Amino acid sequence: MYATCLREFAGLRHPEQKLDPFELARYANLLVADFDAVRQLLSQESLGQLLGAGKNSWSGGACSQALPDGRRLIILNPTHGRNRQNATLMEEVCHVFFGHKPSRLAFREKGDNGEVKARDYDHQIEEQAYSVGAAALVPYAALTRFVSEKMTSRQIARHFEVSHLLVEYRIKVSRLWPDYLSIQGDGKKLTSSAR
Repeated sequence: MYATCLREFAGLRHPEQKLDPFELARYANLLVADFDAVRQLLSQESLGQLLGAGKNSWSGGACSQALPDGRRLIILNPTHGRNRQNATLMEEVCHVFFGHKPSRLAFREKGDNGEVKARDYDHQIEEQAYSVGAAALVPYAALTRFVSEKMTSRQIARHFEVSHLLVEYRIKVSRLWPDYLSIQGDGKKLTSSAR
């Protein structure tokens, strides 16, 4: 229901239409910053962490404080492809539409494995934003049709400009996975986990 409302808000009338989260972000009062504009503000050490050793540890984020004009600043990981950025941005858009309180970065304590816990994390809120965002990007009606037409997760992903892992997540949570497997046949190697 929420995903359908987001698609309608974006002006999409057919489930096969591709949702552009960058366009929707403007309506959510989000400013998606070009990472190159932010790059000059960071030290070489910070850049090395964000774009090197730690590049797989973050997808994007929103500033908790609004800008003077009321917009929230979003920064996306530039090492991730457009498909992954679409999912990340859609999740951030969903946080805004749901009115979720932003997670806060704060060094709290060391976990059992010796790593520093670096932010407050509410699994339920994150799951809601991700699942609704994924459903808005890959709607059930189109997904059902494409699966019945024997499209692979990669073909569906290309259509909606998302990752095949996101499509497989949607197939699984939509309870279409058994149908998908039977239609695709046993000869194909399919990804076993999504998200």
